[in-house]
Amino acid sequence: MHTYTAVVERCPDTGLYVGYVPGFPGAHSQGDTLEELNRNLKEVIALLLDEGVPELVGEYVGTQTVVVA
Repeated sequence: MHTYTAVVERCPDTGLYVGYVPGFPGAHSQGDTLEELNRNLKEVIALLLDEGVPELVGEYVGTQTVVVA
């Protein structure tokens, strides 16, 4: 079993949830709901893993709040 962290945003133009796994080329998808997005990401990641476990080019660390005056 593999566990990945996805970054999720909501597109203001379409209202779709868009997600991607940082550092995992091709691991991105979208969905009308968070549940649909999760299912779609699982499917995409499973397809990518069929080619072998990738060497990730980055690692998700977290978020920061940046205040600009």
